This record gives sequence, structure tokens and C-alpha cells, in this order.
Amino acid sequence: MNDLFADVGYVSLNHVGEELCGDMVEIVRREDELIVVLADGLGSGVKANILSTLTSKIISTMMAENMSIDECVSTVAATLPVCKKRGVAYSTFTIMRFTGNTEAEIIQFDNPLVILLRKGKNCEYPMTERIIEGKKIYETKMPVELDDVFIMMSDGAIYAGVERVLNYGWQRENIIAYVEANYNYKQTAKIIASEIADECNRLYASAPGDDTTVAAVQIRKRKTCNLLFGPPEHPEDDNKVMALFFSKQGRHVVCGGTTSKITARYLGKEIEAVSDYSDPSIPPTASIEGVDLVTEGVITIARVLDYAKNYLEDNSLFEKWGKQKDGASEIARLLFKEATDINLFVGKAQNDAHQDANLNISFSIKLKIVDELRQCLEDMGKTVTVNYF
Repeated sequence: MNDLFADVGYVSLNHVGEELCGDMVEIVRREDELIVVLADGLGSGVKANILSTLTSKIISTMMAENMSIDECVSTVAATLPVCKKRGVAYSTFTIMRFTGNTEAEIIQFDNPLVILLRKGKNCEYPMTERIIEGKKIYETKMPVELDDVFIMMSDGAIYAGVERVLNYGWQRENIIAYVEANYNYKQTAKIIASEIADECNRLYASAPGDDTTVAAVQIRKRKTCNLLFGPPEHPEDDNKVMALFFSKQGRHVVCGGTTSKITARYLGKEIEAVSDYSDPSIPPTASIEGVDLVTEGVITIARVLDYAKNYLEDNSLFEKWGKQKDGASEIARLLFKEATDINLFVGKAQNDAHQDANLNISFSIKLKIVDELRQCLEDMGKTVTVNYF
């Protein structure tokens, strides 16, 4: 494992009046490989959704088994149901495969061409044209660099604004100008995709005339965040857990009042109150020298879970957690935006304060929160390790 990480995120907008999106993104992540497939089915609604789902699933599965693009295209052509109205079975696709986080392979058929930002500027890349099963396919193999951003999209993106605020839609060169102007290497792939999709939605006047999907992959440095949540079940294990926690490289976050006291005692430092916070519904943070962030426990982590679920959907709460100074927002920024590898240290001690019936907090709820948060973080593409004590 090298010190680079391919971060991926996407956002889809449904055609106005449709419950299902005719675009589909399939992501396959393995230890040394990331495959992202964006497929756009003919038309919109249920039929388009079936076409794009089949296409993305078939291609991602076959590519993961190291089958050739020729075999993938032939299988898709033989599998897709033929539209009775149009007499064709049709779905465009874009494939990106990253190997060892050092090399990118891009395969494109009839979608807007992938945009590559390098050092925040548009970068042209070589393409080889081939005809497979009558389809014009563009192929690229190239090394990647730190902070490279690859942006793939369905044609709904370039049609945004047609006959509304733009005569000919939001053309690829316009999108390039937009992402260059708004480039921020600290943003995640999901946030980059969200910003482009939000602009598409604005140009469509919140009534998209076509299914629109934007997916981004950003090459980042691996960063580790360690989060300690709750004291160990057996007090005699306090020092052992603390030694293990602080032996890990990266950021260190401590959550919970009792856990903070144990941490301060272990480090021989004082707990200092922090009065500057913006959300009264989240308990205030504190500070301990040698710890990056100190917060309350269950209430704060439950809010982080809410943000994580929203991040995986439309990320509409980003304006909140992306800027606020409360503990939940700060943890969200560390886990979602900064960290690629996350170690969760979870204490199994019962907290007597949580046994109050009015609080509706039980130990099982705490474990459920941790498990759901772990799943969300893994769905974001993070490498997550959970240790219980």
C-alpha cells in the first residue's frame, strides 16, 4: 500500500417527474484497485434505469475479473433488452479503473469526455480510438499525480440550461471553466461532484430535463484519524487502551466526558473548556494538550452519523457541518474530508448517566450508532478498523 488514495463520490439528479434515475454509478473497490462505471440508459425513468443498471453492473463485475473491454461490450450488447418503441438496446458508459493509485485507465463510449484537473487546471490526455461491436470507444492509460481530479458525467450535465438561461446548454468547456474557478484541493470527490450537480440543477431551474450524474475521483494522500469513544469495560485496561490509541499515527479525537478524564489523567494534562461553539443542540467541546479534538460522546456521534447518512445521499447538510465549530461538525470534517483511514476505539463500559429513562440512551444504541457510522464511512470508501475494549 502506497501513501496515495483514490477518493470517489457522485451525485445524481432525476429527470423532473421521475422517481428513478436513468443514470447509474457502480463502484468496486479492492485492496489495490478502484473501478468506477457511469452508465446512462436510453431515455428516462424505469426503462433507462434498467439499461444503466445492467450496463454498470455487468461492466464493473467483468472488469473486476480482469476481462477485456471487448468482452464487456459484447456481453452488454447481448444482454440489454431491446426497446420496443425505438428498436434498440442502448446505454452509454464511462469506465475509470485506478490500479495501485498510480495508474488510470479510462474507457469512454458516447458520454461527455472525462475532465482531468491537474494542479487545478484542465489537462488534456491521450486517447486511442477503437471500434468494438460497432461502437466508437476511446481508451486512455496514464500515470496519475497527487491531487489529480477526474470528472465523469452523463449528458444531462451538458444539456443543463438549454432554452432556459443558456442557448446551447452548459457545454464541456463551460464546465471546465467552472471547476477551474471553484477548484479547492481540500474538497473531497463527493463535494466536487455535488458542486457541479448543484450548478446543473440551478441551470435547470430545479426541474432537470434529463437525468444528470456527476462522478469525481480525486487522488489524495492517505491520512489517518483515530477516534476514542467511551471508556474500557474494565478500568484496569485504561492505560493499555490509551497506550494503543496514542501509538497510532495521525489525528486523535476523544469523545465522552469520562473518556476525556481518563485521557487527561494518562497524559498528565488538564481539561480546558472551550466556549466558542455554534450549535446549542450539541454539547460544547474541550481541549487537552496532545489531543486534536475533545467532544461529548453519544449526542455528538449521533449527529455525526446523521451527517454521514446525508453525505452519502445529496450532501445537502454540507453547508452546516462544513463550516460550524461544534464538535459534531469538526468530527465530520475530520472523518469525511480529511481521513482516508479511520481507527475507531470503542469502550464497552456502561455509562450510569445514560441509564436515565428520560435520555433514551442505552449501551445497545451506542453500539448501533458505531456500527452504522462504520458502514457509512466504508460506503464513502474509507478503510475503517473498529476495536472494542
